[in-house]
Amino acid sequence: MLTRGTDHELSSVAFTIACGGITSGMKVYAFLVSSAVDLVRRKLSTSLTSAAGPAEETDGRLCRAGGTIWACPPCVKARGYTQEDFIDGVTIQAHAMHERLKQVQRVLASERRLRVRSASSRLDAAVYPRSWGERNEP
Repeated sequence: MLTRGTDHELSSVAFTIACGGITSGMKVYAFLVSSAVDLVRRKLSTSLTSAAGPAEETDGRLCRAGGTIWACPPCVKARGYTQEDFIDGVTIQAHAMHERLKQVQRVLASERRLRVRSASSRLDAAVYPRSWGERNEP
């Protein structure tokens, strides 16, 4: 989730890291809120640059590489933007982001349950060794 626009260099860093994630084989999703929606406008100021290049080049590269960029509908509407104002690949919606977060939540909850079971099994084995239940006969 990005909240800063061309007014802060952290926006550039976020897209640089996102592009690196895609290069590493990760699926990358960016949800832009507040002034961050300005980052993916076609007529973006070139004042924000990074080691990866001007912001519009970095953002566009993220979409072309397979990243997903969602723009917050109320934030877009508040600025009077339309879909045509954004670079190719940007989608104005929040529903998909919410669905993705639900998926991640389910996966994390499942992994947490597995970790708890695994830790519980290790604890049981450490506290109650099997040999305690066996008779030690000469």
